[in-house]
Amino acid sequence: MDSVELFSLNNLSVWYAADHPVLSDFSLDLGTNEVVGLIGLNGAGKTTFMKTVAGLLSGYHLDSAAWAGHSFSFRDKAFKRKRYIVFAEDRSFQYFTFREYLAYTASSYGVPLPEVSSLVTGFHFEDYTDVLLKELSTGNLKKAYLITAFALRPPLLLLDEPVNGLDFQSTEFLYRLMSDYKEYGTILFSSHILESICLTSDRVLVLEHGRIGRSFTGKEIAAGNIREVLADYENR
Repeated sequence: MDSVELFSLNNLSVWYAADHPVLSDFSLDLGTNEVVGLIGLNGAGKTTFMKTVAGLLSGYHLDSAAWAGHSFSFRDKAFKRKRYIVFAEDRSFQYFTFREYLAYTASSYGVPLPEVSSLVTGFHFEDYTDVLLKELSTGNLKKAYLITAFALRPPLLLLDEPVNGLDFQSTEFLYRLMSDYKEYGTILFSSHILESICLTSDRVLVLEHGRIGRSFTGKEIAAGNIREVLADYENR
């Protein structure tokens, strides 16, 4: 793993109602070319974090944010072109086909239309490239966004529960893509599935009560260790 700091947040607090913060004093540093898993109990704030980075939420406070050592805001156009986010559930662009959505997104990111044939084949998506997104099943819609994410190859991929809705073969293919992505950039992904976390992560961050409570690296990344910490949080 490269030690250069890519993405840094210091003391992020996020709320939907001002007196009920979902994230509080949340700090995070991501290096270049690493895969980081974010795990936590239901309601810990994983999806809220993703929505905040996407610029979709206005109720937040942040002491500082840095991209490659330079300050930025979540809504900066330059930052948006550096990251792509796959949400656990997303029904945007329903009247686009996959190919139309891919072309639109590539244009928005200022990159040439990427070649996706190997990704389409790997996800067994061949029969759905010209189907409206609104007509896709949950699993195939997830594949459409994942194909777009890995085709664009931005420096930072944020994946919220990326395995949800995928069949076994597509899940195995996704794991390989995630493990290989360090050639292009960094992945931060949230999951409640320990297999996903343990098979692909260089680091694992455990989200507890709106902040990072524990982290694991190397041989510490084991289902038993993580399960024990989650059980401890649940029983508090």
